[in-house]
Amino acid sequence: MDQKETAFVDRMGLVMERIAGGRTMGRLYAWLLICDPPDQSLTDLAAELGVSKTMVSTVARQLEAGGMIERVPTSGREHRYQVARGGWAQIMRSRLAALDPITEALGLGLSTLGDERPDQRALLEETREFFAFLIRDAEESLQRWEEYRKRLKDDDQGSG
Repeated sequence: MDQKETAFVDRMGLVMERIAGGRTMGRLYAWLLICDPPDQSLTDLAAELGVSKTMVSTVARQLEAGGMIERVPTSGREHRYQVARGGWAQIMRSRLAALDPITEALGLGLSTLGDERPDQRALLEETREFFAFLIRDAEESLQRWEEYRKRLKDDDQGSG
């Protein structure tokens, strides 16, 4: 890994750490984005990132479970990984699904309040509407993203 690659990998480690993914997770994902060849073994990843093979294996399983990377078929026993297409959209969908219990809990809160506490009711309604809007808007954005990617792919195939 050269100096610029190291800077990128380390920066992604910090970014991922800030969004609750962990520094090694960000570094591993970043390296898989730019490495050549695009698939790497656990041994290669551990050596390149300067962390234990056990740590790489643990983080790779987490990224694979999240849909961010995928295991590449090999003829041997060695596990090799590469970045999975659509991983970030999948992560966003799982994060959105985690918001559903918030809107459900806020609905429960509304059902416990009568009209005698209008200020509290208004706060609950506004909060529930915020999360409902956020979920709906994000889902629409993800759909537009998929349509956009499909159009780009179709355009590339049509011009090639």
